[in-house]
Amino acid sequence: MKKFAFIGGGSFGFTRSLVTDLLTFPAFADAHIALMDINPERLDAIYRAVKKIIAAGNYPATVTATTDRAEALKGADGVLCTILAGDVDVWKYDILIPEKYGIDINVGDTRGPAGIFRALRTIPVMLDICKDIERYCPDAVFLNYTNPMAMLCRAMQERFPHLKITGLCHSVQGTAKMLADWIGAPIEEITYLCAGINHQAFYLKYEWNGRDAYPLIREAMKKPEILNAEPVRNNMFLHLGYYVTESSGHNSEYVAWYRKRPDLIEKYCTHGTNWNPGEHAYILNYYMKTKETWKQTIEDWIQQDEISLKRGNEYAAYIFNAVFGDNTMFRFNGNVRNFNLIDNLPYGCCVEVPMIASKNKLEAVHVGPLPDQLALLNNINARCEELAVAGALEGDPQKVFYAIAFDPLTSAKLSLDEIRQMVDEMFAQNKDYLPQFKHLN
Repeated sequence: MKKFAFIGGGSFGFTRSLVTDLLTFPAFADAHIALMDINPERLDAIYRAVKKIIAAGNYPATVTATTDRAEALKGADGVLCTILAGDVDVWKYDILIPEKYGIDINVGDTRGPAGIFRALRTIPVMLDICKDIERYCPDAVFLNYTNPMAMLCRAMQERFPHLKITGLCHSVQGTAKMLADWIGAPIEEITYLCAGINHQAFYLKYEWNGRDAYPLIREAMKKPEILNAEPVRNNMFLHLGYYVTESSGHNSEYVAWYRKRPDLIEKYCTHGTNWNPGEHAYILNYYMKTKETWKQTIEDWIQQDEISLKRGNEYAAYIFNAVFGDNTMFRFNGNVRNFNLIDNLPYGCCVEVPMIASKNKLEAVHVGPLPDQLALLNNINARCEELAVAGALEGDPQKVFYAIAFDPLTSAKLSLDEIRQMVDEMFAQNKDYLPQFKHLN
């Protein structure tokens, strides 16, 4: 019997889908699912949901729920993290304060001023989780789904290099499927090489039955319904020559080209037909709405007569199966430090590259250099992330300022004096959540 600890298990969508995936593997049908969350109400809801999944599949698995992280981690073989450090009433200021200064943010969970302050609050919590893993299950495979992915993984992997840690994002396989649909290809016939940094990785190769499929993608974009589905990503592809992994809304935040003027926001970030074209405060507005409705949403799901037990396309269960299940090797894209993986990105920064999971091992694949234009774009963001992580680990506010000052969108909008004022205001707003910054006390 294998044990899986879900830290932040109250994340209903992720936990439900990941448990469903795990139990479809014969090696894990009798697994023990240990759910941990600091919110007892959400914990009880997801506990009942997991019980329903187990019963629906007639699995011999068991489930427990606890607010004690140590209890959940003791003896775990696999650990999954889906925490959010602070609820919406805390992180809404990551978006509202920059908005006062003219920085228009769509999601704000990855980089830029919003992503960096989310990292500053979350890194101490993640390091505490790693300390507990080191103590209670040092051989476990730790898969992180919490954002900002790159900065969190970078901090954890520096402080705990001996733990098996990687970060997962579904944008790689999700975008690969989207492109396959656009050209009418079965996803099973698509192969690709994807690398870069989280939420800004690129398909260096995208092939259908071994042949370059990029010409087919360019042809597909002549159709208005496809061209307009992803305005930012498609525009980047047509100019940069390679397709990026994350949605138009996300990507519009990481570059200087789309959110610096109202007319550009109107053109590129408002009318896309896919799920997140880039509207202002998209994720904040979503969370504010679901804050009042999540209980009913979960209850409605639990009360369904039938639920799907079909395995999804998240990587986690496949990785666990490869490492300590039936040992079927599995290739995926993960977030690890750049130790001779991408030649023209900063040594030691966090990169998203192909990895291979096999018996007791997670191994990253050497990619080589990125095309120059992609390396230039990734370098700016990766170096800002390096400064932000150093600032978080050292409690150095000046490094945090530098990280935000060189952020592409921020620097396109604001002067250094304005950036300093904004950063000071964000520090003041977050002082109760940043114990590592002594100057705030």
